[in-house]
Amino acid sequence: VQAAIKRVKQDTQGRSIEWKVGTLPVIRCDATFIELAVYNLVANAVKYSRNRPVAVISIHAEQTPDEFIFHVADNGVGFSMDYAHKLFAVFQRLHRMEEFEGTGIGLANVRRIVERHGGRAWAEGAPNEGAVFSFSIPKRLPV
Repeated sequence: VQAAIKRVKQDTQGRSIEWKVGTLPVIRCDATFIELAVYNLVANAVKYSRNRPVAVISIHAEQTPDEFIFHVADNGVGFSMDYAHKLFAVFQRLHRMEEFEGTGIGLANVRRIVERHGGRAWAEGAPNEGAVFSFSIPKRLPV
């Protein structure tokens, strides 16, 4: 998480971003791929909250008996839950390219990485109320 934040800070000079990072667990995973997934979620939170005077980005985790669940929340433009099923598909965009740059593969990569670890990815949001992107990683990785 710290590496992802450091990476996005290079492109956010002059922006006011309030980072809230909770206590995060140490997990067994492919660190390179999970770091890429986290980076994609953090970069999206930064991108979609850029029109706010102060962007608030929260990263925290919880756990169940079987899995760790990670959340990346922002106070950005959000989205309608009517289109949530499109979010993790390749080249699906909910906002016009003129509004927000991107290739349309970041969230698809997140889903693929998380599913390879036996987890799942999902999102919740509302227009102009921000979004929360979440993923789970099982405590026992698939063989």
